[in-house]
Amino acid sequence: MAEIGIGIVGGGYMGKAHAVAMTAVGAQFGTSLRPRLEMIAARTKASAEDYRQAFGFRRGTDDWDQLVSDPDVEAVVIATPQKLHREIAEAAFSLGKPVLCEKPMGASLEDAEAMVAAAEASGVANMVGYNYIRTPASQFARKLIAEGAIGTVTWFRGEHTEDFYADPDAPATWRTSGMANGTMGDLAPHMINAALALIGPVTSLVAEVETVHTQRPGGAVTNDDQAQIMCRFANGTMGQMHFSRIATGRKMGYAYEVHGTHGAIRFDQEDQNALWLYRAEGPEAERGFRKILTGPAHPDYLPFCQGPGHGTGYQDQIIIEAHDFLRAIETRTPVWPTFRDGLAVMRVVQAALTSSRTRAWQDVPQDPTI
Repeated sequence: MAEIGIGIVGGGYMGKAHAVAMTAVGAQFGTSLRPRLEMIAARTKASAEDYRQAFGFRRGTDDWDQLVSDPDVEAVVIATPQKLHREIAEAAFSLGKPVLCEKPMGASLEDAEAMVAAAEASGVANMVGYNYIRTPASQFARKLIAEGAIGTVTWFRGEHTEDFYADPDAPATWRTSGMANGTMGDLAPHMINAALALIGPVTSLVAEVETVHTQRPGGAVTNDDQAQIMCRFANGTMGQMHFSRIATGRKMGYAYEVHGTHGAIRFDQEDQNALWLYRAEGPEAERGFRKILTGPAHPDYLPFCQGPGHGTGYQDQIIIEAHDFLRAIETRTPVWPTFRDGLAVMRVVQAALTSSRTRAWQDVPQDPTI
C-alpha cells in the first residue's frame, strides 16, 4: 500500500476539513494510495505548531514556500485566502506536485487562466474544491439528468443563499472587503459550478450585483451582498440564479430545480440527504414529487453508511473530494472538476460582473478544448 505526503497550506476552517478528510479517506474508501499528513503551513510558527498537534501533521511551518519545496510533501492542498492561490499553485506545479485548490481558484480571472496554464504544463493532477456538488443526492441528480430521466431539460433555477450578513449591524470583517470575498467570489461559484455540472456551459447572461449594506460597524463594505443572473445554456436551456449572504432565514440555501419535458428534480442542501423527483407518467391524479432518501444505491454513500436514509454530512463531502483527488493522482487521469473546469466558473463570474456594470447581456467565452 503506497503512501503520499500531503502538505496543506492554511490551517483554518477549510484547512482543518481537508486534514480530517485526508486522515479518514484511506479507511473510508479503502484506497490503495494512503495520505500521510506531512506538513501544514500557517501565518505564524505558533499557529502552525498548534495546527500540527491538533490535526496530526509531522511538521509545521510559517513559510508556505518551505512546505511546497519540501521533498516529502508530494501533493499540496491550498486552503488560504484567494489572493495566495495562484502563487502557491504555480510553485507546486513547477515542481511537478499535484494540487487541490479551494474555490474560487484565484482572486481574478487572470489568476485562474494562469493557474490552468501552469497545471496543464505540469501534467499532474489538479482539482478545485467544489464539495457541495459531491453529495450523493446531487451526484444522483446529475446522473438522472445525463441519462434523460426527466427528458429534455428546459429550465434551471439555482441559488446559494445564506444569512450570515443579514444583520446590517454585523461588524465589517475580511469578508466585507476585496471582490473575491464578496458573494460573487464566496457563494456564487458553488452554484455556478452546480449549474455547469447539471446543465452544461452557460453561453450568455445578464446580471445585477449589488451591495445592500454599504456601511457596517468598523468600516465601509467594498464588495457585494447579493446578485441575480438570468442566463442561457449551450443546450438551449433557460436559467436563473440567485446568490446572497443577506437572505434572512437561509442557513445553507444551496438549492436547485430542474424542469424537463418528462419530469423535474428539486434539491435543497438544508435537507442534503433527499432528492425530489417528479416523473410525468401514470394517472394524473397519482402524479407528484417523490422524496428519495439517499442510501447505498447512490454514488459515494456506501463507504459511510449501510443504512438508507441515515445520511451523510458536510465533512463527508470533503472526504469524497479527497478520494477523487487521490484517484486522479494514482490513475494519472483528470477527475472533475479540474482547474480548467474551475476556469469555466470564473468566466461566468466575470461575465456577470461585467453585465452588472454595463447593464447589458454578455456572451460567456467558451473553452474550445471542452
